[in-house]
Amino acid sequence: MARFTKSEDAIRKLTPEQYRVTQENGTEYPGTGELLHNKQPGIYVDIVSGEPLFASSDKFESGCGWPSFTKPIEARYVKELRDISHGMIRTEVRSTQGDSHLGHVFPDGPQDRGGLRYCINSASLRFIHRDQMEAEGYGDYLDQVEEV
Repeated sequence: MARFTKSEDAIRKLTPEQYRVTQENGTEYPGTGELLHNKQPGIYVDIVSGEPLFASSDKFESGCGWPSFTKPIEARYVKELRDISHGMIRTEVRSTQGDSHLGHVFPDGPQDRGGLRYCINSASLRFIHRDQMEAEGYGDYLDQVEEV
């Protein structure tokens, strides 16, 4: 799916907060992201490239202050990098084609669902409701979205 790419036009359309998070490796203040409490069925895509990243069926309430997911929709759209900033060793999560900073992944997620917690900034995501997925070209992922 080569259609998911980073473009100057997409970068220009970002809000200052979306730009700070995705292009400057920023982090939202905990509890402030607009998608934190979203419980609608659908998928979360990269705000820059449109790459499908996470499904609502894999979202869970972790209490960390950011949207949390147990796994990506497809591993090929998410890359994980060692992050030693802020005096910590963490694993940064970026979109593969858009190269957007998304957040971090930690090994403290639900054990019965793989044990991972993808802690993701709302500002790096665009939510697409299940009812709009087909029209927006994400119909292949409808089987990963269930009633929540």
